[in-house]
Amino acid sequence: MQNEYVKEEQIREKTEREKEIELIKSIIQAREDLKIANKNFEYAGGDLIDYYTYQIKANQAKLDYLIKIAKSRGLTVDMINDMRFRLWEEDEEAV
Repeated sequence: MQNEYVKEEQIREKTEREKEIELIKSIIQAREDLKIANKNFEYAGGDLIDYYTYQIKANQAKLDYLIKIAKSRGLTVDMINDMRFRLWEEDEEAV
């Protein structure tokens, strides 16, 4: 077995717009994760109560952090952006 040289491809830097879209998608995902954790907490019993409590705290901390970054970049995540990026994401999956 020989070691063959594999040419590495240069990693392309993301544009500011791509970074903004990724950040907004991350915020939307973090909100969804928080909603799911809250819903699961409502039905949890026994040891799972502690698990979902920590999951809620972790998701809330992540969401707070992402929103702080978005605000520092002058971005807002409102219902219009939420819907626009959800529709945009669905269009990407359809292709």
